[in-house]
Order: sequence, then C-alpha cells, then structure tokens
Amino acid sequence: MNQNEFLTVVLPFKDKLFRLAKRLLVSTEEAEDATQEVLVKLWTKSDNLQTYKSTEAIAMTMTKNYCLDQLKAKRSGNMQLVHTNYTDGAARVEQTVEDSDSLEWVNKIMLQLPEQQRVIIQLRDIEKYEFDEMAEILNMSESAIRVALSRARKTIRENMIKTHNYGMERDR
Repeated sequence: MNQNEFLTVVLPFKDKLFRLAKRLLVSTEEAEDATQEVLVKLWTKSDNLQTYKSTEAIAMTMTKNYCLDQLKAKRSGNMQLVHTNYTDGAARVEQTVEDSDSLEWVNKIMLQLPEQQRVIIQLRDIEKYEFDEMAEILNMSESAIRVALSRARKTIRENMIKTHNYGMERDR
C-alpha cells in the first residue's frame, strides 16, 4: 500500500480517532500524540490492512487500547469528559446558562460512570457508531453493549432528575 492509498483509507476516520483519544485522555496534546502513534502503527501494518474487515474498527480499537495503556501508565483515575456546548449563537442568555449547567452536570455524572460505560456512550452517542461496529471495537457482544449503554443512560437520567429536584427543593 503506498502513501496515497493509505491516506485515502485513513483520513476519513482520523478525526474520530482523535475525539476518542481526547475523550479518554482529556489533554489535547496527549490525544494528538495518541492519534499520531496509532497512525504510525497503522502505517507499519499498511501492507496487511486489506486483511481486516474494517480498518476503521481496528484503528478505533488500537486508539482505545493505547489510551487505556497511557492512563494505566500514569495511574490516573481522573479522566474527564469534555463536552462542547452546541447552543445556537442567538440563544437567550438564560437558555445558554441552563445549557451550560446541564452539560456541567452531565459531565460530572459521566465521570462517575465506569470506564466501559463512558467509552460506550462516546462511541454510540457522540461518534454515532452502530452496535456491530462497537462490538468489534470493544470486543464485546452487541447485547452486552446495549445493556451497558442502557445502564449508563439510566444512571445519567436518574442523577439529572435527582440533581434537578434537589435544586428545586433547595430554592424553596
């Protein structure tokens, strides 16, 4: 595989690799390093890439594993998920503040989720992967992914309701 063929295969999902790395490592610099490491590994295996069913799936798996190895090496349990606020620029100030608060609460709740559930939410809800693709990336059955995703969403929803109700009771 020459360089142009490699770039044609890899460029469409390079940003997804970065977003997954950023989600796991938090630091933009570390995510860029992780993405670069995975791309270098893919390049060294470029002659064998056609043997894989999905180059994107193998790249996502490599990214996930590399990031988890980095986190273990740092012995860091302080992963943070960073969310971007996608509100309309013309939104009312009140709505912007509410959206910001909600994203902050979701971020805090997601930090409490088990690592596997955070990765599943990232792949499904942020990156929009299908369950079969996620099963290949995570080396899990689709039913196990569905269960973990359901539990993660339920935890987030319940904590948001509890937080919202707590805030209303506190204001009384």
